[in-house]
Amino acid sequence: MNTPRRVPVSILTGFLGSGKTTLLNRILSEAHGKRIAVIENEYGEVGIDQALVIDADEEIFEMSNGCICCTVRGDLIRVLGNLMKRRDKFDYVLVETTGLADPGPVAQTFFMDDEIRAEFSLDGIVTLVDAAHIEQQLGRSDESTEQIAFADVLVLNKTDLVNGEALDRLEARLRDMNRMAQVVRSERANVSVDTVLNLGAFDLDQVLERRPTFLEPEYPFEWTGVYSLDIGRYELSLADGPDPAMSLVVVSDQGTDDAALREGAEWCVRRYAEPAELFRPGEEIPVGKHVNLRLDSPGRKSFFFEVDTQVRVGLYAQHTAEEFDLQLTNVEGATIRQEVERTWVAQHEHDDEVGSIAIERDGHVDPERLNAWLGELLRERGVDIFRMKGFISLAGESHRFVFQGVHMLFDGQPDRPWGDSPRRNQLVFIGRNLDEQSMRQGFEACLI
Repeated sequence: MNTPRRVPVSILTGFLGSGKTTLLNRILSEAHGKRIAVIENEYGEVGIDQALVIDADEEIFEMSNGCICCTVRGDLIRVLGNLMKRRDKFDYVLVETTGLADPGPVAQTFFMDDEIRAEFSLDGIVTLVDAAHIEQQLGRSDESTEQIAFADVLVLNKTDLVNGEALDRLEARLRDMNRMAQVVRSERANVSVDTVLNLGAFDLDQVLERRPTFLEPEYPFEWTGVYSLDIGRYELSLADGPDPAMSLVVVSDQGTDDAALREGAEWCVRRYAEPAELFRPGEEIPVGKHVNLRLDSPGRKSFFFEVDTQVRVGLYAQHTAEEFDLQLTNVEGATIRQEVERTWVAQHEHDDEVGSIAIERDGHVDPERLNAWLGELLRERGVDIFRMKGFISLAGESHRFVFQGVHMLFDGQPDRPWGDSPRRNQLVFIGRNLDEQSMRQGFEACLI
């Protein structure tokens, strides 16, 4: 009996505005005969990218408002699992990550999760590089460095915006950063599909040579304590800590050896991808659910849970026990000591200064006011605006206006007719130290 061929997966990455959506549209529009399922991951409150992808027969699954390499890794596993129920509909998968994602933990998913590894094979990592802006991005962003370091193919895009000598220097720098990757130059992501699909390029041994800790996954939690408990009611108390909430999952039947802890950790990745329920001091917390414990009142806070059979439980917590002086006691007040505790590689920290602003407003926009506002915004803050994109309802125009930009470069053009769709303005800005109130007021002044 033949074993079904594993589905190849390409990860498409690159810093904000490097041209990922342009390349994705090119792949979906060419007559290559492949049936492609697309998984998109956006950074920000409003999902724009899926609407920027051309109409095509391919399946598109969007996971908004999350870094795919952190808590959304469980969401990625869930989407891939759902895809397998429709195995006859596609024969290739493209995962487009947010421009702020380190692709390493995304790639880990295809090696760390047994079910995913059995059904999918990582074909390669394709990184788009914005030739006009990568130099300043490398100086300010660890993510752009990681994206280049992990690439099997580097698409050096927007070469028409850089002179030949500077382009040669940039390519030499990229080759110094990643001597394993193939470098392809392009304008408007105009590269052959064969350059980025069916690479058979991802070599785990080479990756482990470059980063021996590659298979040590990042988790959306930092600490686990395992406790042996009799039947009864238990109090979990926490002191003031660095966060107004402690996110955790209580796992039953938790083993104490390393394999069991890792199995529990991978199970919890899926739980952390689910919305957390909020519990206040004094409330009963469930076992096996992702919960947030509200800790914004002063002093120690207590929560409770019941155990109906003798069991070992694991607490998988967002922070370490020491940070909150976490204590577990029984109804007699006796302290329960953990048999085993383990700290994990917590999810990577994004630049605290980097954030996104989403503006959604009904109404029509005056083109002259819009041009004046955007011109002033880009002159004053263009260096800090990594990426902007969205749709505008221009007064007197029957077609929606779509725009995209990187730093001080702006490109906009009429798109498809509004038709019966509601005319709504949607804008997303991603950058550093953005003044949300000022930007909202500036855009609202453009409305008629």
